[in-house]
Amino acid sequence: MSTQNRRSSFSSSTSSSLAKRNASSSSSENMGKATLAKKRAPLSNLTNVKNVANVSSRTSVPYSALVSSASKIAKAKKGPPANIGSTGLPRTNFPASLNLKSTAVVPCSKVTSSISRSDGNVPNTVAIPAQFSMDVSPSKSDGLSVSMDESMSTCDSFKSPEVEYMDNSDVPAVDSIERKTFGNLYISDLEEKIGNICNRDILAAMETDDKIVNIDKNYMDPQLCATFACDIYKHLRASEAKKRPSTDFMERVQKDINASMRAILIDWLVEVAEEYRLVPDTLYLTVNYIDRYLSGNVMNRQRLQLLGVACMMIASKYEEICAPQVEEFCYITDNTYFKEEVLQMESAVLNFLKFEMTAPTTKCFLRRFVRAAQGINEVPSLQLECLANYIAELSLLEYNMLCYAPSLLAASAIFMAKYILFPSQKPWNSTLQHYTIYKPSDLCNCVKDLHRLCCDSHTSSLPAIKEKYSQHKYKYVAKKYCPPTIPAEFFQN
Repeated sequence: MSTQNRRSSFSSSTSSSLAKRNASSSSSENMGKATLAKKRAPLSNLTNVKNVANVSSRTSVPYSALVSSASKIAKAKKGPPANIGSTGLPRTNFPASLNLKSTAVVPCSKVTSSISRSDGNVPNTVAIPAQFSMDVSPSKSDGLSVSMDESMSTCDSFKSPEVEYMDNSDVPAVDSIERKTFGNLYISDLEEKIGNICNRDILAAMETDDKIVNIDKNYMDPQLCATFACDIYKHLRASEAKKRPSTDFMERVQKDINASMRAILIDWLVEVAEEYRLVPDTLYLTVNYIDRYLSGNVMNRQRLQLLGVACMMIASKYEEICAPQVEEFCYITDNTYFKEEVLQMESAVLNFLKFEMTAPTTKCFLRRFVRAAQGINEVPSLQLECLANYIAELSLLEYNMLCYAPSLLAASAIFMAKYILFPSQKPWNSTLQHYTIYKPSDLCNCVKDLHRLCCDSHTSSLPAIKEKYSQHKYKYVAKKYCPPTIPAEFFQN
């Protein structure tokens, strides 16, 4: 059977599996052309990384190589191809309302009441307060922010680009609710002082004296597992060495691929994870499975992307509530690989890893270390959390970072995040040292490597992670200024 026939026979099964994701597609050929023209360089250029940024996104890419990130991501958003353009890449169309990209995220309270919903359309321009700046990260959380730990795939604010505004007709109903609420809730203006100071003040004094703060005292929240959290992370620290890939498999095992090709693949997988709204743990597990498989199996560069989607499918089945179907992973590669090929690669990976899918990743340790870094703060800092996650994801692209344990990477990411946010303060304290079991001197080499990655991220030819964390929902942490040097005294125990 010819390649063309195999592609066409596959499209019917793909379109049915993706119908629910693409119900809003329309026929606008010119918009499809404009969208493809704005996309990034092809993924297929694996041998010349420096020229990736200069390759036109409209260039036709052969199916024998890894297919472009542009066509895959565009089709994941818009659905099965409606027709084929002159470039050879499938062209899809979408409603005009979804093509509008607002330049700022505006809180609902700031929008004037003159906006009408009678025609179902939202104006292109909305009045924005003068003090609102896109380049300055908000210091406090707002209603549009989402915690990194709450799962990216289940938040309603990610599912729809539409913003619902409140008309004047809704105000009386809200006022009624507020009157009932304050009618039952008595708030005194007098500050009540009892003999002893409150628990918050005690913890503040402990933090000032650099004492260890107890972060496992909340027994009411079952998600925190306060009763045996210490035992869990003690077990993770003991098992992280058993599920780590080799640190020299590129030189010892692989002949046809190199570290640059691995970085291009992971950069593309970051975009796929964003498009399918996968949780962060899925991305980290995917990279773990890829590196562990490459540590013992020779891989051809034409099949490297096949390995990537197969590992992401396995990780999705492990982590996601609703994992994407195998047809969707074929579709995201522009049907370069067939369903049978993806399933065969999935079986090969599972058998090589002996079905040991549970692996401590950097993200596992980041959750606990972020809590330790926030210490006594009553309002958790989303900036610190997002910045630590940004730095940790940058390490995924770097093959040389495999020499560091996941827990060490997580601790070093916290160190770097605190240093970027508060350059004049010493990043490490007794609480962090107690819960991470790392001294500042233990982090020195890893922190310096992460610092280099942060400084080089602005000129990198793989911008997926930087673009991801330059959004409002991640507090624009990728735009944060990184000081050129780290004082040596910060690494003293």
